[in-house]
Order: sequence, then structure tokens, then C-alpha cells
Amino acid sequence: MIVNYTITGWEIITQRAHGLLAAQIAAQWEYNIRTERWIETLLAIAEHDDAQVELERDNLLTPQGGPVNFKMKEFEQRHCTQTMDFALSKSRYIALLCSMHLAFVYGKECADNPDAAKFMQAQRLLQKKWRKVLGLTAAEAQRDYRLLEWCDALSLLLCQHENQPEGRTIEISKGPKDCAYQLVQPGAGNLTVEPWPFEDERFELYFETRLIPQLSFKNAAEFRSAFRAAKVSEKRWVFKKEKPLH
Repeated sequence: MIVNYTITGWEIITQRAHGLLAAQIAAQWEYNIRTERWIETLLAIAEHDDAQVELERDNLLTPQGGPVNFKMKEFEQRHCTQTMDFALSKSRYIALLCSMHLAFVYGKECADNPDAAKFMQAQRLLQKKWRKVLGLTAAEAQRDYRLLEWCDALSLLLCQHENQPEGRTIEISKGPKDCAYQLVQPGAGNLTVEPWPFEDERFELYFETRLIPQLSFKNAAEFRSAFRAAKVSEKRWVFKKEKPLH
């Protein structure tokens, strides 16, 4: 889960809500990115974090009793295996993109974690096998994955309130065209991306958040109870194409 500390308590965005936002972003991308596997691409983007179900796990709290933010977690075999089981039950293409994402997220841990290294080695072999049977080159698979990674990155920026005020920019990622994209907030409630990669010149994005006033919890069960009782709100942003910054 994505955890933000606010003046009124913990703001919680679930991993699945973050994935749904990422898919909303992908759906707005300029149409020339779409291949015959476009629906599968959207599903992979929406579901790349679906194995993270907050109410089904017990490792939800820090030693101080606060909710664990996703950045605090390291490689977890069960999560990665379940992610791939979920993906492969849909299609090999979705499994390919999800496998590439796990490698992106956890690849750096392989040097110090034998379990992670073994898992990732197996994934590299599977990726090669799936590309072959799907008739995809490594470059084509990388292009499709870069869209997933870009939408994931922008979704995380929005969920973590990392958009900068007063027109300052923050880098998103390279994307499928391998160029630098910047997120800019020209005004209250409005955002833009430079260069503009979307089909429409104006659209809205939204995601659900939960606010939990209680700051610490005795155990995961107490947190889950507070999570279920929490008020759910929708955060909305308007994206508009603006004149280039330079």
C-alpha cells in the first residue's frame, strides 16, 4: 500500500487502486502505441500489483505500529510467485510484462539475496520463451514494458503527492519513445506533461484514498478493522495540454 502522513492521519492508497490509475493513464496515451495486444497491455498495467492485497496479509505494520509503505518492503518470494501465477492465468503476454516489471523492481536485490537471484534467473528464461512463442522481439517487448513502467511511475507520483507546486517540474520516466517526460502543475488541480504524450488535449484522472486518523495499531487485525471503517474519498486531477515550457 502507498502510505502518506497527513495532518489528519494516514492517507492510504491500495496497490490495486494505484494499478487502476496507471491503466487510466495508459488508456489516454496516443493511439499509435496500440498493438493487437492492446487490451492485454491495459490489463497488465492495471493488474501488475494485484497480488498485493492489503487485507490478506499480516506484514502491514512497522515496529512502531504504523502502516508499512510499499517502499519499505523488499523481495518477497510469495508475492512475486503469486503475481506471476495471477498474470499467467490471463495470458503469456501479461505474464511477460509482469515478469519484466518484477525484474525492474527487484533486480537490484539479486546481488545480496540468493532467493531473489534464483527467482529472477528463472524469470529471464521464461521471458525469452514467451517472447519466442508470442512472436515478439526483445525490442518490441521492451517498448510495451516501457509504457507499463511509465504509467506506473506517473501513478506513483500522483499517489504520493510528488507533483511540484509553482510550475516546477519533476521527471516521470523515459516511456516507450525513450525520451524524458516532465510532470508540471501549472495551477491548482491542473497538471500537464511535457512533451505531451496523450491523444486528447484534456482529460481527468482519479483514484480512491482512505483516511485513517489513528496513528498506531497493536496488530494487523486492528489496522484491517480501521482500514475497513475508513472514509473513502476520490482524488481527481485534470490533465491539459499546455504550450511547451521551452
